[in-house]
Amino acid sequence: QVQLVESGGGLVQAGGSLRLSCAASGRTFSNYAMGWFRQAPGKEREFVAAISWSRFSTIYADSVKGRFTISRDNAKNMVYLQMNRLKPEDTAVYYCAADSNYNWLVGGYPGYWGQGTDVTVSS
Repeated sequence: QVQLVESGGGLVQAGGSLRLSCAASGRTFSNYAMGWFRQAPGKEREFVAAISWSRFSTIYADSVKGRFTISRDNAKNMVYLQMNRLKPEDTAVYYCAADSNYNWLVGGYPGYWGQGTDVTVSS
């Protein structure tokens, strides 16, 4: 089992920045690909970003490319999502996710989910 706990959400004005954190515990963190998904009110959950266990591979949704950066610290069992130039359409609950298979995670089928953290971007 892998337990994931997100933090860092909040209310921010458009154009501002937030940094989300996800603390992982349980199995060997460095063996897992990590990612972020989000779900806006009334919409389906969507992929945001992912990073491989080695940190050599990252991938982003087109809607956040160039504004968001995913990173991880395997020594601390942490994954981060730096969100810059936020827009009102970034408002959502953000979920941390993990899976031993990078492609499964990117495809939207991670084996482990966090409980989510709210991000609200005001215009």
